[in-house]
Amino acid sequence: MKIGELAKRSDCEVETIRYYEREGLLPTPPRSGSNYRQYSEQDAERLLFIRHCRSLGMSLDDVRALQHFQAKPEQACDEIDALLDRHIQQTALQIASLERLQKQLQTLRNACHTHMSARQCGILQNLQSAAASSDCICHHEDSEA
Repeated sequence: MKIGELAKRSDCEVETIRYYEREGLLPTPPRSGSNYRQYSEQDAERLLFIRHCRSLGMSLDDVRALQHFQAKPEQACDEIDALLDRHIQQTALQIASLERLQKQLQTLRNACHTHMSARQCGILQNLQSAAASSDCICHHEDSEA
């Protein structure tokens, strides 16, 4: 199949497929007589595997590591378990960071009441204050928590 068909079947942009080839996640396919890339069913499965891993937030290095284990199925899966454990820990840290950000944004949002002029807007006042190297209530309250 040509790259456009592969892209359509996998719901993946053509440029992303080319990127995965450059990164070594997909092998460079043979070309037809008219110089079109020719992909196999195995390439489609490999691309879907990559896409699934990426949808789980895995890095390209993680995908490479998992592909390594796919190529050597007789190896123990301890390193795969460790890879996923690291990813779970990283995700927990990202969630905590996003929760802090949400709290900061809510604090900032609470600084303004509707039907005021922009000059009176507590959000703009706090953002301008922070830009002038002063404290912003959103970060000040975060440090007290």
